[in-house]
Amino acid sequence: MPNIKSAKKRVLVTDKKTERNKAVKSELKTEVKKFLSLVESGDKAAATAKFPYTCSVIDGAVSKGVLKKNTAANKKSGLAKKLNAMA
Repeated sequence: MPNIKSAKKRVLVTDKKTERNKAVKSELKTEVKKFLSLVESGDKAAATAKFPYTCSVIDGAVSKGVLKKNTAANKKSGLAKKLNAMA
């Protein structure tokens, strides 16, 4: 446990950021799983409608610093490939 005031503040700030990052990651994983379940079920119309929202959640994680830009591009590319392979 820190004794210095600034170190105590860093602990609090780190805890707050960790909670936010967990929430963003959890939402991201949930949306990707929902999209993949639509792809697995073969419902192309619903999957096509869900794809832009899933991409926007991924982009939101990038803007919050949870994912790196190239990681997000890789994830979106993989999801798009799965969507296009449904035809």
